[in-house]
Amino acid sequence: MSGLARPGEGREVGAALRRYTPARVGLGRTGVSLKTRDLLSFQLAHARARDAVHAQLDSGSLAAEIESGIRPEVLRLHSAATSRTEYLQRPDLGRRLNESSRAILAAQPADEVDMALVIADGLSALAVERHVPALLRELLPRLSGWWLAPICIVEQGRVAIGDEIGQALNARVAVVLIGERPGLSSPDSLGAYVTWAPWPGRTDAERNCISNIRVDIGGGGLAPEQAAAELAGTLLEASRRQLTGVALKTTPRMLEKG
Repeated sequence: MSGLARPGEGREVGAALRRYTPARVGLGRTGVSLKTRDLLSFQLAHARARDAVHAQLDSGSLAAEIESGIRPEVLRLHSAATSRTEYLQRPDLGRRLNESSRAILAAQPADEVDMALVIADGLSALAVERHVPALLRELLPRLSGWWLAPICIVEQGRVAIGDEIGQALNARVAVVLIGERPGLSSPDSLGAYVTWAPWPGRTDAERNCISNIRVDIGGGGLAPEQAAAELAGTLLEASRRQLTGVALKTTPRMLEKG
């Protein structure tokens, strides 16, 4: 009889595993089906993820919050995708600007800047609205010696749109803060992508990424303060070596120096 599980042992194992991961492990069952509470929890998480993908960024309110207390210069831009539906169906349009946005950037001074900071809604406008202001408040003081271009907020944008913006603003490095693809454990994770010498045609292998930035990290992720330290360290090392991507390996010691 020693090979048989004692009553309640399965529940105890499941509870122990759930302390280490937000994944759905060790779920209870009734017969061959999930318990009602677990099924409803799954459906709620799925609905939140779906809503996050289709949510529209309130770029006006975000720009006002940044201008009023973080940095006074903000440019509001738009990708070539004319609607959220088109953005989801045509990823290529989210990677480039529309003509009016290109004209806005062309009117900016041609002086070289250290960094172009781009905020894009990506696949979770919710992540941008919740976490970008807190991250900027932690990050910008760590870059006090850097010459920054006006912060750009892009609606219907993807990561690669930062390459066109960085080139247009004559920036040495581009940083894109973007809403990540929602999952069932987090519909509001923010990602930060760093690209040295940005220009259209850069690949993902030429970028560094810090992901799962969240103000509320009860389910895991990086708090804004920790993410800002890692991002600043990555930027300093990228500037020192003049590259990003797979050739730039960050280490905890390097990030602490940042």
